[in-house]
Amino acid sequence: METKVWIIGSSSGIGLELVKLCLQSNHKVIASSRNAKKSEELLQLKSTYTNKLELLDIDVSSNESVTKCVEEAFTVFNDLDICFFNAGVYDSMPLEQWDISSFEAMINTNYLGAVRILKPLVSYLEKQKKESRVILNASLSSYFGLPYGGAYSASKAALVNLAQSIQPELLRKNIYLQIINHGFVKTRLTAKNNFDMPQLMQPEIAAKKIFEQFNKPYSFEISFPFILSKFLRLISLVPYKLSFSITKKFLK
Repeated sequence: METKVWIIGSSSGIGLELVKLCLQSNHKVIASSRNAKKSEELLQLKSTYTNKLELLDIDVSSNESVTKCVEEAFTVFNDLDICFFNAGVYDSMPLEQWDISSFEAMINTNYLGAVRILKPLVSYLEKQKKESRVILNASLSSYFGLPYGGAYSASKAALVNLAQSIQPELLRKNIYLQIINHGFVKTRLTAKNNFDMPQLMQPEIAAKKIFEQFNKPYSFEISFPFILSKFLRLISLVPYKLSFSITKKFLK
């Protein structure tokens, strides 16, 4: 049986690398982003994997676009096995440089974008009457709010909290919901950072770690890299007096 995968947020970084891995493993793939049909990288892959790859444009900030695209996604290959939500917006800023529009963009894409997708997506997956998987790309920053990253980590923490809330309901529908909490990945988004990023990964490595989970026994959370994930988890568990004494050292 061929695995049918829908990757939302696939024009660059982890999403693009995951598209490549899926195609190389003979999966059927739907690649979506705002301008998927104009992406040179995706069009090049389409010319190689003509019958395995379909491109669908989606704007996760638009209810109309999401509703239309979800319907189309389920007609391309008749059904879906895995949906990976990878759409994301990122910015880092100190308090003095807060831009409310940046806050709104991150919440609207990183969190509400997933909410918009989930409602119609779950309805279609449930009708398939077979096991399926929904994967939400979150972040290790969801563990604890770090200096200058409050807007981004808040959107990812909200996404994780949402996933925790609906996981029991989805499991009853034979839909296995997973979250990916990963560290720093070298992309056009993290290129904005002007600070050291511990255990910075190439997108190919991060995508491979995610892809490897597709055929592994189900677990709700996938987190990596190991050292950074354990460090940030520890910060979230210790008393605030200690955790804040650590995070204030990140200030410039």
